[in-house]
Amino acid sequence: MSEHHRKQLETQLWNIANTLRGRMNADEFRDYILGFIFFKYLSEKQRTYANKILKADKLSYKEVPDHPQADAVLEAVRTASVDKLGFFLPPADLFGSLAAKGGDILEDVKRILRDIEQSTMGHESEDDFDHLFESINLDASKLGKTYNDRNGALVDIFRALDKIDFQLDDTESDILGDAYEYLIGKFASGAGKTAGEFYTPQQVSKILAKLVTTGKDRIKSVYDPTCGSGSLLLRVTKEVKKFGMIFGQEMNPTTYNLARMNMILHDVNYRNFDIRNENTLTEPQHPGERFEAIVANPPFSAKWKHTPILQDDERFSKVSKLAPQSKADFAFIQHMVHHLDDNGQMAVVAPHGVLFRGGAEALIRRFLIEDRNFLDAVIGLPANIFYGTSIPTCILVFKRCREHPENVLFIDASREFEKEKNQNELSDEHVQVIVDTYRERVEQDKYSYLASLEEIAENDYNLNIPRYVDTFEEEEPVDLAAVSKELRELQTEISGIDQEIAGFCKELGIDTPF
Repeated sequence: MSEHHRKQLETQLWNIANTLRGRMNADEFRDYILGFIFFKYLSEKQRTYANKILKADKLSYKEVPDHPQADAVLEAVRTASVDKLGFFLPPADLFGSLAAKGGDILEDVKRILRDIEQSTMGHESEDDFDHLFESINLDASKLGKTYNDRNGALVDIFRALDKIDFQLDDTESDILGDAYEYLIGKFASGAGKTAGEFYTPQQVSKILAKLVTTGKDRIKSVYDPTCGSGSLLLRVTKEVKKFGMIFGQEMNPTTYNLARMNMILHDVNYRNFDIRNENTLTEPQHPGERFEAIVANPPFSAKWKHTPILQDDERFSKVSKLAPQSKADFAFIQHMVHHLDDNGQMAVVAPHGVLFRGGAEALIRRFLIEDRNFLDAVIGLPANIFYGTSIPTCILVFKRCREHPENVLFIDASREFEKEKNQNELSDEHVQVIVDTYRERVEQDKYSYLASLEEIAENDYNLNIPRYVDTFEEEEPVDLAAVSKELRELQTEISGIDQEIAGFCKELGIDTPF
């Protein structure tokens, strides 16, 4: 698949998305557009698969309704589709059929989206499709004031999307998945503070994914406890030749639906992902599980509610105090460490405060380093690279079985970025330098430093990066004689200008200003 086609597809999809831009906010029309793209994807997936299994009978899927044994053929396709794809769509309910029909399609779309979910009931895929389309409210006034307005908007979008060839027959390409990721990123850039709930900037995702797959070309499991749209999980799978199961948890129902759509649209079979909708800290959905790779970009310094039962929770009970109710950063980190497999590696994004704040957080820091020796690296990132916040952030890397248990690697990449409009961005080169420095575990002047555990203990387990990476730039010595000479020359020049001004004032018959 050519780069030109990918760019063309991204442009086409964004232009279609803009048909709703004037009607609602970015984070609102996101749900409609991504939902309709997903519906078209499911339709094309169904048509392609049905044509494949009907090929031996020299029959295409669109011809089935006119077949003498249409009901029997459809039932056979249904059974095979639900087992293989996880869902079923009859020919008349395919996206292309609705687009060609035009006219009044609003009620049809409502019914079909419900039917897709219901086609999975009683099957393995039921949980993965349950309430999947509930964020697409086709009765909302923001879609159109009247029924005809709402229906008209649907017809326009369906016809525009129907003209785009997703080229699903090209099994080696993930062009649609890439385009979907592009749209999610575009919506995030326009969604302000809410963007952080569902999207991690692509370059940061790359860093996290490359860190946790260091030295591996296959992983049996990957987990994200605050998975948002699932993009970070998918990024990890791209870094290895083979992966097993994808696990995730997301509290926001709308974002949870987006994550499941994102998995399916990237051709991850429903049997290969397990994403749940609940509060990770108070209602963890994967008890007893251990994961080989864990990545996360949790909400920075989020509030969470302490309950007596949490103090006895095995995730937190080994430290005498819980993470502060006003700052859940370390609660997420403890949760992740608890679920990390013995051969696993985790990388989590956090605000800089986790490196040096006192109280309960200092106790947790000390426990993870002194008692467990799980901390492998601390990486400082530039400020203003996340949507919705300009604060500087860091990446903490943890491993249960560290190859270098005698020290912790500190990397200060905070000054390495490119300025793009209102956002700072990491280039591919910046990303690679960070990853290479971590993997090679090398010290570079003013960039990285290997701190012994003794040194960290001497600093009372304060991990503030400037304590370890010296970025001080010595100023050039000042030539006082040259400065004195320059000042004398300026004074002479000023005296001459004063005389010139005095002459002008005399000609005008006014007093001088000095």
